[in-house]
Amino acid sequence: MTGQRRLERSERSDQQVLGAAGVLLVLPLVGLSILLGWPEFDGAWEHHPAHFWLVLAVAGLSAVLAYGTGTAAVRRADARVLLVSLTFLSAAGFLGLHALATPGVFLDTPNTGFTIATPVGLGIGSVLAAASSLDLAPDRSAATVRRARQLRMGLIVVIAAWAIASLAKLPPLDGALPPEQASGGLLVLTLAAVAAYVIAAVRYVVLWRERRSVMLLGMTAAFVLLGEAMVAVTFAPNWHASWWEWHVLMLLAFGLVVWSAHRQWHEERFADLYLPDTVAGVRDMSILFADLKGFTQYSEQHEAQDVTAMLNTYFKVAVPLAVERFGGDVDRIIGDAVMVTFNRRGDQPDHPQRAAAAALALQDETAKVAAANDGWPRFRVGINSGEASLSLLGAEGGRTHTVIGDVVNVASRLEGLAPVGGVALSSDTAARLVGAQTRALGLLDLKGRTQPLEVFQLLSVDRSFRNGT
Repeated sequence: MTGQRRLERSERSDQQVLGAAGVLLVLPLVGLSILLGWPEFDGAWEHHPAHFWLVLAVAGLSAVLAYGTGTAAVRRADARVLLVSLTFLSAAGFLGLHALATPGVFLDTPNTGFTIATPVGLGIGSVLAAASSLDLAPDRSAATVRRARQLRMGLIVVIAAWAIASLAKLPPLDGALPPEQASGGLLVLTLAAVAAYVIAAVRYVVLWRERRSVMLLGMTAAFVLLGEAMVAVTFAPNWHASWWEWHVLMLLAFGLVVWSAHRQWHEERFADLYLPDTVAGVRDMSILFADLKGFTQYSEQHEAQDVTAMLNTYFKVAVPLAVERFGGDVDRIIGDAVMVTFNRRGDQPDHPQRAAAAALALQDETAKVAAANDGWPRFRVGINSGEASLSLLGAEGGRTHTVIGDVVNVASRLEGLAPVGGVALSSDTAARLVGAQTRALGLLDLKGRTQPLEVFQLLSVDRSFRNGT
């Protein structure tokens, strides 16, 4: 009974939250209906500088969100966050064009293309918003993220082409088409966009009921407000209160998302948007562990600032090498230890080769550093390959996206068995390497494991992988 009561209370709480949010979100439409139904209340105020800076501020907020979500999408290989970033990018780009339509700012006379840029941007964004609400399968999500650069550049090209066509006054942008003329193509675009935003909002509400996230509520509210802004921009007469309303609605929409993101833990700010496979997916990966042999003794004999300087000198060599040259992702750095993953995003089928080449390059480059600094400890490296779970760990205020599984534990243990300045491999990794030379170290016991493991020392890798790809 206690569990049943708790469930009922939770359901009532959900209904109250959604009811209150619904009332607040309907108010702008009520206000718009009053202004349009009783024109005597729809006062006019034509102030060009206020319009320019307001639209520019909204576009700036949207651009910031596009950058933040786009960075998170690529880092975590999440298609939903990528599509959300494209939604914000579309709004930012076309709003920027609309800001230029302010008389006396860029053009002396009104320009149809720049004037109607806002509904076009909102229309494109609505499709992307609806697409972001879908739970894409892991393979489709990975394929979408692999095309992130092309999708982003394609959208930028569309925005640039619209600007060129507007300035050249190419058909159909060569005639007068005020945004309040709710007919023809503009009306169709509005109806389709509003439907898409409603779909996105409903599906995000479903996701919120599963995850109870302020970020998801913020996104839901933003999509509702953008849908309402689409209605206002279509029907409101220029420079009237109803026309200014859609500017404010968009400012509120993006401001809500910015506020929601600000409340999130900074390292996983958009984690509540992640697809299920990003939150808890499985990848075939290679894990590289490296730490310094004799670090504890070195730390005991030196001042803390000297130890810090030593570590930073090493990591300034090791981290860019693993990440930039060989495409690895630094999962964590703890003291003198660094863990690097390969194929985290599912786009590196050659991940064992990358990990092996990165390990040897790391040892070669850090050996030069050690040779120039007498008495510095040296790295040992261990590599293991296999299936690992990508997991979002922690709770509000402290979350991290990391790799979990036996393959990680074994890689950590292998590092402890590697010779100083050398690289130890599991048999799983060694069997996948092409053109590499290894030396068998035998069946060795790993701490915490019941069965011994066949271990190899990596001596060289295929020449094509020596300098990365």
